[in-house]
Amino acid sequence: MKEVKLNYWLNKMEKFLNKIKEGVAKFKKLNGIVKIVTHLDADGLSSGAIIVKALMRENIKFSLTTVRLLEDGIFEELSRENCEIILFLDLGSGSLSKIEEKLKDKEVFVLDHHKIENYKAKNLFLINPNLFGFDGGFDISSSGVCYYFAKCMNSKNQDMAHIALLGAIGDMQENNGFKSELNNYILEDAINEGKIEVKVGLRMFGMQTRPINKVLEYSTDPYIPGVTGSEEAAKRFIEEIRIDAKLNGKYKKLFQLEKEDMKRLVTGIILKRLGSEENPDDVLGSIYILTGEVDENPMKDAKEFATLLNSCGRMNMPSIGIGCCLNDEKSKEDALVLLNNYKREIINALDWYYKNKENFVDGKGYVIINAEDNVRDTLIGTLGSILSNSNVFNAGTVLITMAYTIDGGVKISSRVVGKSDIDLRQVMSDIIDNIGGVCGGHKQAAGALIGQDKEEEFVKVAKNVLGRVVLEETVK
Repeated sequence: MKEVKLNYWLNKMEKFLNKIKEGVAKFKKLNGIVKIVTHLDADGLSSGAIIVKALMRENIKFSLTTVRLLEDGIFEELSRENCEIILFLDLGSGSLSKIEEKLKDKEVFVLDHHKIENYKAKNLFLINPNLFGFDGGFDISSSGVCYYFAKCMNSKNQDMAHIALLGAIGDMQENNGFKSELNNYILEDAINEGKIEVKVGLRMFGMQTRPINKVLEYSTDPYIPGVTGSEEAAKRFIEEIRIDAKLNGKYKKLFQLEKEDMKRLVTGIILKRLGSEENPDDVLGSIYILTGEVDENPMKDAKEFATLLNSCGRMNMPSIGIGCCLNDEKSKEDALVLLNNYKREIINALDWYYKNKENFVDGKGYVIINAEDNVRDTLIGTLGSILSNSNVFNAGTVLITMAYTIDGGVKISSRVVGKSDIDLRQVMSDIIDNIGGVCGGHKQAAGALIGQDKEEEFVKVAKNVLGRVVLEETVK
């Protein structure tokens, strides 16, 4: 049985890699200016950085644009663009028919991992792991697809394996290790290139940059009963376990703790979780250290780096994120300032939420939060992600967050609390099919864009669709 499964997997892998080779061979035969169109999140910016450097190595002229979603206006602009070739990265799979309709005079490549539209493309080249039986939301991100493409184009591009991992981590494909061999092969390349070192440690966000008391206070994965969410409780906990937590009167960063103090901290966290968590000792995991970065810098830890990339996209400065991936020192300096601004915006968004939480649509198994113009539209998904991981809502609750865009639209994001079989991509598609608009994303996180004139209609339809979906999930 194991041999049958292995052969099946090897067959899938061979077909996927052959598709990559076929795409690279076709791309190399073409001449002309390349237009790169990529998504603005960590995976999209990582994808963009990989392709940018790969094209630079081949002396190919290009330009780059980042987008939230593929709207009609974007296709109109691209049709008039002075380019012969267009590369869609981390988007496009759900818009194949429109791409072929609007861009029939261009040579188009789509390197993506999202759900594929039920349409047989004829005049574009699609590379998507879902075509070969892989799960694009779990097995590999778009930056991984771009990495395999770039590596096939030129073996020198193996030095960008670590960039692909930033995209995979940003898309939540790492959970105490990568579970897919597609990502693990990339990790092996990154280690062999000396770009990444994998250590086992407390799987807590902020290891390089946050004081230990803040790491504990804001820790949701793992959740620490009686500590998470309370500044005073975090400080009391540190005193109780009697570790040397301060340096020159200030709390140390997590990576600065001595080995014995780290052992006490781990033991203390496990004891706090006993009796209330399903796996109380599940607090240690893989930590990915970028060897070329300095300590106490968010780019030293891959998870923090992925967050920094997200901040660049969400704050409408995606080029800075791509520059960071390509090791541009000026971009790195600018990104640190941007990250601080991003954190302030998130705090403001959370403050707004807690002051207005009585005014939202609170249904059975779902909540609709319409921020209107009170939260930046590029941050509304981040607000939903934070709330879905904050123990504010019961497991299984679907969160829909909404915010106005500067051009008269409404950006919509969806998340689900905890583990659930609810397919948010399908939920969003069912709603948008009824009212019109654009949607995309994955099963576990999806988004949409509609006009403000459809705002009330969206809420009405969403309540009906969510009520049905939640009921079906309850009956299972």
